[in-house]
Amino acid sequence: MNPILSMTGIRKEFPGVVALDDVGFRMFPGEVHALMGENGAGKSTLIKVLTGVYGIDAGEIELAGSPVRFGGPLPAQQAGISTVYQEVNLCPNLSVAENIFVGREPRRFGRIQWSAMRRRTTELLHRLDLELDPAKELGTYSIAVQQLVAIARAIDVSARVLILDEPTSSLDASEVAKLFEVVGRLRDDGMAILFVSHFIDQVFAISDRMTVLRNGKLVGEYRADEITPVELVHRMIGRELAVLEELEQPRRERTPETSPVVTAATGLGRKGAIEPFSLTIHEGEVLGLAGLLGSGRTEAARLFFGADRADHGSLAFGDETVRLRTPRAAIARGVAFCSENRKTEGLIEELTVRENIVLALQARRGWTRPISRRRQDELARSFIEVLQIRPADPEAVVGNLSGGDQQKVLLARWLLTEPRLLILDEPTRGIDVGAKAEIQKLIAKLSDDGMAVLFISAELEEVLRLSHEVAVLRDRQVVDCVPNEELTPSAVLKTIARGGQS
Repeated sequence: MNPILSMTGIRKEFPGVVALDDVGFRMFPGEVHALMGENGAGKSTLIKVLTGVYGIDAGEIELAGSPVRFGGPLPAQQAGISTVYQEVNLCPNLSVAENIFVGREPRRFGRIQWSAMRRRTTELLHRLDLELDPAKELGTYSIAVQQLVAIARAIDVSARVLILDEPTSSLDASEVAKLFEVVGRLRDDGMAILFVSHFIDQVFAISDRMTVLRNGKLVGEYRADEITPVELVHRMIGRELAVLEELEQPRRERTPETSPVVTAATGLGRKGAIEPFSLTIHEGEVLGLAGLLGSGRTEAARLFFGADRADHGSLAFGDETVRLRTPRAAIARGVAFCSENRKTEGLIEELTVRENIVLALQARRGWTRPISRRRQDELARSFIEVLQIRPADPEAVVGNLSGGDQQKVLLARWLLTEPRLLILDEPTRGIDVGAKAEIQKLIAKLSDDGMAVLFISAELEEVLRLSHEVAVLRDRQVVDCVPNEELTPSAVLKTIARGGQS
């Protein structure tokens, strides 16, 4: 069978960086092809080159045997290459039908044919085995459903190649299974699907073939049944598998209850967001929040940071009971918050690495006491070295960095403020195994040095690996809080299922 898509000798340079160097890539109809590599390996650049976001400096791209060069995503889409990104680029305030057909609405005499659009939407969703109301506002549905709507929109433009960029990063196990059903159905219909993910088990569950990139170069193309997960990771990271051993480090010993209390929530809650709960976090303790998506983990964390105002209970820092009305008040008490939405609630992508790192410290000092440029450079370079941010250039624009390096920049910003309580909401989501190991090792070290950490992750194994104590949430309630040594992933899931009842 001839490939539907082939890329040969692809080279892409940015100032001071060779992002892709003589990379080859191909896809066949009726297969799921995984694109693998660490953050910064060149995966996103290759996708953007393919879809016309970036031009190429050398190489050839062929679609169905014909040479192509796209001037942007729209020409690529018109040629049959559609992309669904990790951050769903739809409009939650519009209906399902409007999102699918935005810019392509069926018209007659200049007027939108609403009934025809909704009828076509129902037919399209039925193809994906989805029962949704075409007229209902998209924002009322879960992120998982929004992902599937984005896929429905992508395949309605006669897509021959569908690119799924980290589609499962915000989904729980049941939602991943539903997505994979849809992907399998599209594969059986003859579509070529490019699957980008950092979840190794998911890659092997859905992929037929995989291509590995490292440092902007092609490592190799492999059939999924001809390579093991360990071999795949070894090719991705290009070094000994010590990082895997770090990811299997033993459980943390519980912090003594005699350690000083950093913060204590008593009956803390917010109507419509999280039911009243009580939690205490000590110095040097990592308190993990475990629960399914929508269980209230993030909502609870935001109350500790003053991002949302509590309307129940109280919050104490040390011996002082406070009412956090703003994040600024929380920062003044030594609280730092790395949001799960690093692009919208964390980083300013147009600024440099240096500017992003010093942002929180400068805000705490006030704009009447500016940090000198020399000091900014010193601080930025020290954290770039400690966290191994790549490229190691303080003046690199953050928006051009890989997801893992963006996460490290956000961590550097808050670590610079020397917080007493560090809140981490999905800090390893969407990053590769090497960067994940580095961040997990950093969290353990910060805890050992006395910092209190509130840790949230959708990966139960990661929560259990890092936490001294785990609070389990279900339906926006804290249903249990137990020492980690008593827990297993299955025990957590059983607690969630029974709502904490014995």
